[in-house]
Amino acid sequence: MVLLSPESPSCRVSKSLATGVEFLNKDLEVDGHFVTMQIWDTAGQERFRSLRTPFYRGSDCCLLTFSVDDSQSFQNLSNWKKEFIYYADVKEPESFPFVILGNKVDISERQVSAEEAQAWCRDNGDYPYFETSAKDATNVAAAFEEAVRRVLATEDRSDPLIQTDTVRLHRKPKPSSSCCGS
Repeated sequence: MVLLSPESPSCRVSKSLATGVEFLNKDLEVDGHFVTMQIWDTAGQERFRSLRTPFYRGSDCCLLTFSVDDSQSFQNLSNWKKEFIYYADVKEPESFPFVILGNKVDISERQVSAEEAQAWCRDNGDYPYFETSAKDATNVAAAFEEAVRRVLATEDRSDPLIQTDTVRLHRKPKPSSSCCGS
């Protein structure tokens, strides 16, 4: 699981006992911008598939993570990307900020090479790729900082990348009534 270090004073971790999904809020400063990331981690488990829409909807970015010691998880990247785009209702998939993580680089039994992962990233949207280790925190902070940079780069857009189901309520001014009608 690639989550930022819970030992960090700016990190608040929660785990939903009902679903097993882990989430945290992480305060970061990236290039002079202060942001709070809300990170949801379903660990790609099948049992969370029914929860995709509420977890994905409204996302500002997506970090797709596979295990370098599991070629099947790498082969799942394309499906996970398509699934995210569909369930998050991404309007412009080609400009949505994805970051790809090859996790477990601390394990010697590697099945997916860095070159293979980088080629996938080039062929599927020219996404940034980070080799990470959740165990020893290798490149984890750098990957999340890049995700924030990619989100900030899209902030100047006038239209959101994901349409949210927001209802905006505005009171209409009451017409003034006059007691002296002529």
